[in-house]
Amino acid sequence: MAATPIASPIAVAMYPTLSVFTLAIGLLITAFFFIYEATSSRKNRSLGMELATAAVASVFLGFGSLFLLLASGVYV
Repeated sequence: MAATPIASPIAVAMYPTLSVFTLAIGLLITAFFFIYEATSSRKNRSLGMELATAAVASVFLGFGSLFLLLASGVYV
């Protein structure tokens, strides 16, 4: 039985585009998070909102960093 090579489910040509878009979305959500923290008072802040915003930004920035590494030839 011959082994089959592992192939990426996403085309290699899409890596730069995906990195730009996911990093841009992550940076926008991060900017929203900082603006929310700076403009809201301590009494009006919501822990759930902060955690959700931070988690979504983290996911987008993480995948953006991954695709940036893959686009530049660093296969992790």
